Parts: sequence; structure tokens; C-alpha cells
Amino acid sequence: MSRSSNSDLLAWGMALAALAQAFLPLHAAAAEANEPIDHAVTVAQAKRQCFSNTVQATGSLVAKKEILVRPDLGPTQAMQVLQVSVQPGDTVKSGQVLARLSPPDGAPGGNQEVTAPVAGVIFSSSAKIGAIASSAAPPLFQIAERGELEVLADTPINSLQSLAPNQAAKIEVVGVGELSGKVRSVSNTINQQTQLGQIRISVEDNPRVRVGAFARATIELGQRCGPAVPLSAVLYGPGGAVVQVVRDNRVETRRVSIGLISGGQAEIREGVSQSEMVMARAGAFFRDGDRVRAVMTGEGTTGK
Repeated sequence: MSRSSNSDLLAWGMALAALAQAFLPLHAAAAEANEPIDHAVTVAQAKRQCFSNTVQATGSLVAKKEILVRPDLGPTQAMQVLQVSVQPGDTVKSGQVLARLSPPDGAPGGNQEVTAPVAGVIFSSSAKIGAIASSAAPPLFQIAERGELEVLADTPINSLQSLAPNQAAKIEVVGVGELSGKVRSVSNTINQQTQLGQIRISVEDNPRVRVGAFARATIELGQRCGPAVPLSAVLYGPGGAVVQVVRDNRVETRRVSIGLISGGQAEIREGVSQSEMVMARAGAFFRDGDRVRAVMTGEGTTGK
């Protein structure tokens, strides 16, 4: 074969190679476009939703201002309880006689009346007929001044930092139901062992409320609004929370920051924007880049 023929063959070969290289991207794009989408998955749209930001605290009912009632006796004097006129739960007026005392058998002196120093409700009494009373003994009566009660509750330190006086609260009292109230004070000290701080929450007047009753308070801090997805769409792993976003029929796994949770919805603080589509049920065995066919929630197809 002549040198001219060899040159012609080489030129033809190079031209065919260049032509094939030019068509390869087109062929790949066509193959990708024709790639079958086998898996239908249920998706949900990230929608704007407002969440109530609250803090939970548990405790019991105590007197807002506790008045201790003892007999007016000297440090060495003692008298015997002769008569008791009131019982725990009774409402009393200022100056009302609560009990009468008499000198012990054979001791000189006259009887003495024990009166209420303030108006309020008796919530505890140690007065028993025949018992010895003195200024050093436990108080004969304990009065909640004006009958005002409040919740003394414990809350974790991270929640304590969000609380302030006058924040509204809903209080669930065992045997009574839900009452309204407000944060009255927030402790500035923390129990070193439990890492809990105390708060006091004023409670609306209710004759059925009793000192010592268990109470659970929900304190309202305000609202936060932003993107939210179904809680079922969130998968928790060692690295944190993730969701699988479906974009252009491709799966994309994203790490997200979860905020408040309410009514089966999770607030997304970071990682997903409003209107994006996420797999409605976490845990599906899809990898990043897998092709899927998205079906909106409620269209009758169960996501895998």
C-alpha cells in the first residue's frame, strides 16, 4: 500500500474518532433522559407555619404569702389548747378568734385567745385540744394571706434563661382543670445538684384550689414562624437530623436544624426552604442522586 493510502486511512480514522466523541455527550444525555424512574415516593411541601414557643414547668401550689400564727407568750411560758374554732380550708377575717388557750393544770394565769393577724385561708393547723402551745413550738395555724396561691415550680437552667415576670401561663391543676396565671418571679440561683431553678407563678382565684396540689404550668414565650415539614420526614442519626429533598426527580439528603415541634410538624430553622419538597417518610433506602417519581401527599401513593 502506498504512503498516500496510509495517510488517507489515518485521516479517516481521526475523523471518525472526532465524530464519535462529539456524539457521546448527546448519547449520554439521551440515555439519562430515557432512564426509567421506577420508584414513586410520597413527598410533602415545606410550608410556612407558626409555632407557639413555650416552656413547661412542674411543681405544687403554695401560699403566695404565708402567715405563721403562734400564741403571744414569753420564751418560757406554755399554755394548753382549750378550744379550736377553725379548720384547714376555712376562710378567716383579720382579728377572728382561731383558738383559746388556758394555763396548764395547776398553773396560775387566765385564758388567752389566738386571733388571725390577717384575712385569708387556713391551709394548715397543728392546734389540737389538750396540746401544749408555746412561742417556740410549731405554729398553731398557717394562713394564706387573702387566700392567694401560686405555683412554686422547678425548670431546667436553659429554660430559666427565657423566663421573665408577667409572662402568661396556663396551669393544669390536678382535680381542678386549667387555670390562667402569670410568672411572678424567677430565681437567680440554681440548685447545684439538680441544675434546676425555681419560678413562682400567680394563679387566678378558684375556691377548689388547695395548697399542696400538683400543678403543671405552660408558659407562653411567643410565636416563631417559618418553614415546617412533617415530623415523619425527619431522620435522626449520629450526625444530627436530616431530611431527603426531592429536586428535579433526584434525591438530595440535607442536614437540617430542627426547632419547635407541634401537631406532627417540625419547625426547620436551617436546611430547607419554604416550598421545597421532602420525602414524607424518613428512612427510605435512597441515596443522593437516585431518580424518583414524586407523588404529593394525599394523591393515593404510599411512599417507600
